[in-house]
Amino acid sequence: MNGLLDDLSKTLPTDWRRCRLKSVANIRYGLGQPPAQLASGVAMVRATDVDAGTILTENLLRVDPAELPLDRNPYLKADEIIVVRSGAYTGDSAIVPPALEGSITGYDMVITVTRAVPQFVAYGLLSKYVLEDQLLLLTLRAAQPHLNAEQLGSIVLAMPSSRQEQQRIAAYLDVSCAAIDAAVAAKRRQLETLDALRKSIVQRAVTRGISEDVPLDSTGNAWMEQIPQGWKLVCLKHIAEIQGGLTLGKQYEGPLIERPYLRVGNVQDGHLDLADVSVIELPASVAKGVELRPGDVLMTEGGDLDKLGRGHVWNGEIPGCLHQNHIFAVRCFLHKLKPIFLAYVTAARYGRDYFEATGKKTTNLACTNATKVGEFPIPLPGLIEQEAICAHLEKKLGEVKGIVTGIEAQIATLTAYRQSLIHECVTGQRRITEDLL
Repeated sequence: MNGLLDDLSKTLPTDWRRCRLKSVANIRYGLGQPPAQLASGVAMVRATDVDAGTILTENLLRVDPAELPLDRNPYLKADEIIVVRSGAYTGDSAIVPPALEGSITGYDMVITVTRAVPQFVAYGLLSKYVLEDQLLLLTLRAAQPHLNAEQLGSIVLAMPSSRQEQQRIAAYLDVSCAAIDAAVAAKRRQLETLDALRKSIVQRAVTRGISEDVPLDSTGNAWMEQIPQGWKLVCLKHIAEIQGGLTLGKQYEGPLIERPYLRVGNVQDGHLDLADVSVIELPASVAKGVELRPGDVLMTEGGDLDKLGRGHVWNGEIPGCLHQNHIFAVRCFLHKLKPIFLAYVTAARYGRDYFEATGKKTTNLACTNATKVGEFPIPLPGLIEQEAICAHLEKKLGEVKGIVTGIEAQIATLTAYRQSLIHECVTGQRRITEDLL
């Protein structure tokens, strides 16, 4: 072992000790296979509900208690600790609050602390020297991040010999972390307010323009009953060409070339994610028909409802890039419609409402088609006004983004301070005395 863990040997207070987790706690596995869901059943905590010491309760599943294997000791007790066993959040953990006593956990592990203060151990598991210097290294030994009970039990904890000191540290961190968490929550609410402001700015601009008290005309269209005088309400298919994409899985003969192509996952809500772009081999003649051009507006055919139909202007970020058939490339008739204006319309509440209402919904996904995209009614001003609206939005949204960036930096600072504070307290670098409580 190395790094922060090795430093403990030099900095640990003389009345503290190093011990392995298995010497102060028992570890058991949760349920390998979750029972059938039941709306009135027992709450089940999954890995996605565990977040840096907190169990998120907004999306807890409810399962049938009649299907629980009682020989597996499935029910959680207050002050037990859930540790994520596999996946992207492997090693993350949270203590079970009294309100969740009697719930169960799925695939993850459960720690029952028997010879220490549970709250102190829970904070220890969140510290840098455990997360970064031990758990992370253990999870990297396999292709898929994964922990088992033996590995978890082998981690080393710094421990005050006195249970009273353990309790003092836990109590101090409870108060301090609660204050930090409250500050972070307040800043997240500010971000939500700014996001609502951003959406309202876009909605107002693309449906009413940027002039005050603009006179309106009736359209007779249920999707947008009024538009500013001088505007038109035009179906997208009349002012743009809608190009389908590449059908995957076909076998081609003859000379093949290698080309990058975009998948639905590359078109995110609000941005393009080009960190992982796939490659395919196909004839040059086929590639030519589905090659993206600068100025194409990319619109997704299927996926989450909040992403459906969202438009993003392709600026030629990857030369010669293609797109799969679940992405439409909308080519605006430039003498009628600016691509960036179309992107703003699809990002507005108006555009979202249209595609959410007209998209076909399944259990957790939705889809649209070229017909629905083509029928999307665009509130259309002249080109000069489109340019003015887009310039206005670029300026206003840039101002909002600047504020958002500042708040996000503050959240990052608070989060880093929280982690640093936990580390200092559970390693004895910051001694907690009675007068600090």
